[in-house]
Amino acid sequence: MKTRAVRLYGEMDLRLEEFLLPEIKDDEILVEVVSDSVCMSSYKAALQGKKHKRVPDNIDTHPIIIGHEFAGNIVQVGKLHQNKFKKGTKFAQQPALNYKGSMESPGYSYEYFGGACTYCIIPPEVMELNCLINYSGKSYYEASLAEPMSCIIGGYHAMYHTKMGVYEHQMGIVEGGKLAIIAGAGPMGLGAVDYALHADRKPSLLVVTDIDDARLERASKIFTKEEGKKNGVEIIFVNTNKYEDKVAYLRQLTGDSGFDDVFVLAPVKDAVETGDKILGRDGCLNFFAGPSDTKFSAEINQYNVHYGYTHLMGTTGGNTNDLLESLQLTEKGLINPAVMVTHVGGIDSVAETTLKLPKIPGGKKLSYTQINMPLTAIDDFRTKGKDDKRFDYLADICEKNNGLWSLEAEEYLLENFK
Repeated sequence: MKTRAVRLYGEMDLRLEEFLLPEIKDDEILVEVVSDSVCMSSYKAALQGKKHKRVPDNIDTHPIIIGHEFAGNIVQVGKLHQNKFKKGTKFAQQPALNYKGSMESPGYSYEYFGGACTYCIIPPEVMELNCLINYSGKSYYEASLAEPMSCIIGGYHAMYHTKMGVYEHQMGIVEGGKLAIIAGAGPMGLGAVDYALHADRKPSLLVVTDIDDARLERASKIFTKEEGKKNGVEIIFVNTNKYEDKVAYLRQLTGDSGFDDVFVLAPVKDAVETGDKILGRDGCLNFFAGPSDTKFSAEINQYNVHYGYTHLMGTTGGNTNDLLESLQLTEKGLINPAVMVTHVGGIDSVAETTLKLPKIPGGKKLSYTQINMPLTAIDDFRTKGKDDKRFDYLADICEKNNGLWSLEAEEYLLENFK
C-alpha cells in the first residue's frame, strides 16, 4: 500500500513524501487517515528533533510520521483483531499510550504510525491498550478533535482539593466554585470553556483571560453570557493588558477570596505567576501549557503554599476514558469541538503549517489528508471564493453555522477537493 506522509528527519526538517508501507502482520491494522488536527506539540517535536523526549535518535535514517490527532477508516485487519475491528468502519484513537512505561507515541516515535498521512499501520500495543476505538459518529473532525478535548477533560479530572486534617485528595474542580482560565481564548482555552459550561461538574464563576481583543471577541460570540447563565455559570472575558494591576482586578471578581481552580494555558512566566497570585485558599493551579524551554520556571508564593494550602500541578494528555467522554459529550451535542477550529487545509499544507504554527494566528489548524488544499482561515473562505467558487460554498455553510466548521462543511470539502 502506498502512502503519502509528512515525516520528520531532523530539527525543522519535515518532508511530504510518498512511499510503500510494509504488509501488515497478524497483530496490526491498516487504516486510511481522513482528518488530523495540527497540535503545538508537533511543532515542538519538529523544533527539537531527536532531542525531544518522544522522538527516536535515528530519525535521519528512519523518519517518523508526525501528527497524533487523527481519525479515519479501517482498511485491513490482522487476524488477531478481526473479532473486534471490521474493514470499512470508522476509528478514533488515543495517542497517549504509556505502554510499559515507554514514552513512545504516534506522531513522535513511529515510522509507520502517525496522523499526517493518507494510510498508516496501527501497531499491536495500541489494540492491547484499547487505544484504538470503534467510532460511529458521522464526522471525522470530531473524532480528531476528541484527542485535544481529552487532554482538557483529563486536566479537569486531575485538579484536586483537600480538607483540613483529612489526608485525602478530592479530585476535580470545585463544584460551584470559581474557575479562571489564563490565556484562555486560544483553541485549547475554548475547549476548556466549552467543557466547563457543559460538563456535569460546573463552576459558578468562569473568568477567561487573554491579551488579544480579536480572540476574546470571537470567544464571547461563541460562549455568550446567556449561554453561561443557562448552565448556571457567570462567564467573564477579560483582556488583562487593559488593567494596570491585573491581579487586583481578577481577585476582586471573586470578592477577593481568590479562585478555587486556575488553568494556565500559555508557557509564559507572567501567566503562571498571575495564576498563582489569584489562587484562593486550597486553590489548585494546573500548568497545562507545555513549554519547549527545559529551564522554564516561574516564582510561586511559598507563604501561600504553606498557610493557604495552594498547590501547583500539571497535566499532559488524557487517557482513554477521557477520550470516550469527549466522544460521548460530542455525540450528545453537549460540547462542540469545532469551536477550536479556525483554519482548514490539505496534506500538502501540513509541513509548512507545523513549522510556522506559533506565527499563524487563530485556533486549531485542521488538515484533511486525502486532499490537497492550502491552509485557509475559515474567515477567508469568502475572499478566496472570488477565484474558486468552492470556497464560496464553504463560506455559506460556515456562516449559517455561526462561523464554525461542521459536518456539512466536511462532507462538501471531501467531495469537492479530492
